[in-house]
Amino acid sequence: MRKPPVHKSFLNAFHGVFLMMRTERNFQIELVAFFINLFLIFYFKLSAVDTTLVVIASLGVLCAEIFNTAIERICDIIQPDFDKRIGFIKDIAAGAVLLMAIGSVAVGVIVYWKYIFVNG
Repeated sequence: MRKPPVHKSFLNAFHGVFLMMRTERNFQIELVAFFINLFLIFYFKLSAVDTTLVVIASLGVLCAEIFNTAIERICDIIQPDFDKRIGFIKDIAAGAVLLMAIGSVAVGVIVYWKYIFVNG
């Protein structure tokens, strides 16, 4: 099987992100948080290092959510009925998103603290 042209691969990837935006509530909430962070980056004029930390942490949460959704969908195809083993897999995938979100909040507190309380 031939690989699709590069532009087609990018279109497929953007389509996947669009599907997440359209269908997954948690992704929508996390996307709102990402845009709030983009606003805060410009509002507080974050340094390049602080901006990088916030953007990486925010995108990490979005990527974790995409992986979690993919794992859940695959599990639902493999075993549409309740199965403790599938539940375990889904729970640990959701746990990865939770840990990334907690880490992202920690990064936000550490970065924004000095802009809100030290400089303000």
